[in-house]
Amino acid sequence: MSAHPKDGGPAFPSHGSMGEVSHEGMSLRDYFAAKAMQAFIIRGFSGQRDMGSAEYDETVSRFAYESADAMLRAREVQP
Repeated sequence: MSAHPKDGGPAFPSHGSMGEVSHEGMSLRDYFAAKAMQAFIIRGFSGQRDMGSAEYDETVSRFAYESADAMLRAREVQP
């Protein structure tokens, strides 16, 4: 289990010469959200014609983080 259960911990941590984490970078949650956001932007949203508007951007961002949270929950399920 990650030390950062809400954000999944670091997505791409850098390790120092002694094996310690020297830079955590973005969280796994942010990485998942960025990947999901790309798909949502490409797919578009019905009824949302003003791509780039604040409303469109908020909708895409909310859905991206909801998807990221679902991906983090799915990682916790034991096969």
